[in-house]
Amino acid sequence: MRIAIDTHTHTVASGHAYSTVYELALGARRRGLKGFVLTDHGPALPGGTHPYHFSNMRILPDCMRGVRFYMGVEANILNLQGGLDLGDDYLRILHFAYAGLHEICFPPGSEADNTRALVAALNNPLIDAVSHPGNPLYPVDIRAVVLAAKENGKAIEINNGSFRVRKGSRDRCMEFARLCAETGTLVACGSDAHYWSDVGRVDVALDMIKEARIPRELVINATTASFEAFLSRRAAEKRAGALTTARI
Repeated sequence: MRIAIDTHTHTVASGHAYSTVYELALGARRRGLKGFVLTDHGPALPGGTHPYHFSNMRILPDCMRGVRFYMGVEANILNLQGGLDLGDDYLRILHFAYAGLHEICFPPGSEADNTRALVAALNNPLIDAVSHPGNPLYPVDIRAVVLAAKENGKAIEINNGSFRVRKGSRDRCMEFARLCAETGTLVACGSDAHYWSDVGRVDVALDMIKEARIPRELVINATTASFEAFLSRRAAEKRAGALTTARI
């Protein structure tokens, strides 16, 4: 299996990444990808960018160096209620939104607290997936998180970068992967690239997906068609949610 779209990449705007958007596009093309999602960190992470960065991505071309560009974010979960560091008005205009736990924004807590925060984020209609939920710093009830993703039609990320920078992630990531296969829960396979040459670098994550016997149809970014179908469904759900909220 391969991926067509890298769903998790960062630029210098994240404050601790080292490439430009254009360089990410070059990296995606070099890997033979059809596209990439720019998911810079939300503004609560030190060194991160202003919220306006996310709305102004609309000025960027849909295609760079022959690969498709998608607007996204890796929003930071801030509290037990799943509160995020990027407002709804910004999230609504993005193609794809991760929510993730990062130590400096949400200090690791008990399994119950960590699980509560992740599940709450998955219940947010504007969030599409949770990033690197297998981080061993954040023990969670893995079945509860996977079932929350399944119920909401969201994705669980298998994050290739975790195997380099989040030591001890493998066992927990494998448990997530096996439960996704067992329950038919969607999966996103992302590089978490913070440097252009890592865009599309998902070899370890793909090996895990294969080992866990996750079928290709559950991997939202396996093909451009599957990713576009996911985005189309989620966009319709977000619009419907906004209309319902407006009526209330």
